[in-house]
Amino acid sequence: MSETTDQLSPLRVLVTGASGLLGGAVAQLLSEKGHHVRTFQRSASSHAGDEVRGSLTDPAAVAQAVESMDAVIHLAAKVSFTGHWQEFVDTNITGTNNLLQASQKAGIKDFVFVSSPSVAHFGDSLAGATAGTANPDLAHGNYARSKAAAELNALALDSVDFRVAAIRPHVVWGPGDTQLVERVIERAKGGRLPLLDHGAALIDTTYIDNAAAAIVRGLERMDHAHGRALVVTNGEPRPVGELIAGICLAGGAPAPKLNVPGWLARGAGTIIEKLWLAAGSRNLVHDEPPMTRFLAKQLSTAHWFDQRETHEVLDWKPAVSIDEGLAKLTAHYAQS
Repeated sequence: MSETTDQLSPLRVLVTGASGLLGGAVAQLLSEKGHHVRTFQRSASSHAGDEVRGSLTDPAAVAQAVESMDAVIHLAAKVSFTGHWQEFVDTNITGTNNLLQASQKAGIKDFVFVSSPSVAHFGDSLAGATAGTANPDLAHGNYARSKAAAELNALALDSVDFRVAAIRPHVVWGPGDTQLVERVIERAKGGRLPLLDHGAALIDTTYIDNAAAAIVRGLERMDHAHGRALVVTNGEPRPVGELIAGICLAGGAPAPKLNVPGWLARGAGTIIEKLWLAAGSRNLVHDEPPMTRFLAKQLSTAHWFDQRETHEVLDWKPAVSIDEGLAKLTAHYAQS
């Protein structure tokens, strides 16, 4: 498949959440393709140029951000394994609704909502699964529930005049990643990273360059993608223990050897999460408890996806393999 087709004339694109790893990579790729990029986030991003600072919960700031734009790629979200429900509602549901309404009012044509496969993951093993339909009543955890509601709201607005596509990159990682890579390495170095069920669960992940490219392709292929939800992965399912070992090796940390039964970790995660929230506890580095039920399920349950529809609709395939990504990660830590 070729990535040379369906290239767009230069557009004015608003990217929310560009201070994050994936948002920054999307903004950079759009700029490299000749588009004018405006970023919108609460803190400074690595993208130099047109920037609006503010919160999705502030309608005035959102209106300023979308003014004179042609398209929106919406990545900003509260991403956490734990937290109070209202915090997720404010950013992920109300904030997204504010952005959708402002975009329609501003006459924006295309809206790419960056979602997550967790919106349609209800706890069972997923082996070669299709995207499925988001369901906030069945999704596990406040992040997944809130993103499911926001995705449904966004896709419900899809029309000829306001085209909406949902792109769901799965477990994105790469150099500079604090959500997965830094946590794995930090906990491995501290001897606090067990394998669940011997790390045998087969999972899909997405290298950062591939995730950014697929999201941009969603905009480029909006004629084909609008109205759809598409899961994006590397398409290389691997045992979670093997992937964790590769990340540890890249970051100079010992691979975990301690094994914990998945059922025990899931039960402990439920208790730890409740105690963490009740006590108002705060991890000084990541603001996360050491284990949650959702995280335990992610580490002990298979989740990999059929990518044929994604490749066909986007006319795209990943350019960086898992092994190539791990080599890039190794080089990153060797230079740091």
